[in-house]
Amino acid sequence: MTNLKAQDSALILIDHQVISMGFIKTQEPETAKLNSVTLVKASQVLGLPNVWTSSTEDDNKDWWIPELADLHPAAHAKRVKRTGIIDSWDDPEFRRAVEATGRRTLIMAGTTNDGCLIYTAISAKEAGYDVYAVLDAGGSVFEISDNAANLRMAQAGVKLTTTAAILGELAKDWATPQGAEIRKLLAENLTAAIGGFGLSK
Repeated sequence: MTNLKAQDSALILIDHQVISMGFIKTQEPETAKLNSVTLVKASQVLGLPNVWTSSTEDDNKDWWIPELADLHPAAHAKRVKRTGIIDSWDDPEFRRAVEATGRRTLIMAGTTNDGCLIYTAISAKEAGYDVYAVLDAGGSVFEISDNAANLRMAQAGVKLTTTAAILGELAKDWATPQGAEIRKLLAENLTAAIGGFGLSK
């Protein structure tokens, strides 16, 4: 079984903003949003600290996705607002926020995979973190760029995964109280996806 442990993991969301989400064309943007919401809900069940960062939020009026902000007001309030730095790891405030979690395993998602996510995931891996890239909580404009980003991350040692897979790894056992809650979240996620992406808070 995987060595992934909730007690050593943190959830990192990169540029989950309204306009930025619209650049996702490799899957429905609502699917990426749904999976991101599920990740945050699961992080609260499992006690994972959250670090969020946005890009040129104020200049472009590209605000953070409201569903996520409502779900975790504390993470939203503490989000790192980058003013143009592309690789989040190059932002000292972001790095300090990640370091402050005390966790060495970073579960990351970003919009887009070939922009926001790839650079930060590779840089964090190079800095010695164990990095999991949750691909279905984001996406890219073009399939070829998404594939290229995924290949490059994998070659750098980033572990590629999906929402269902990472939460199953973290839960370990559906029979435990936390496992049962995660299983319920995944069932709700699947139902919402099949039924038209209804996001219940």
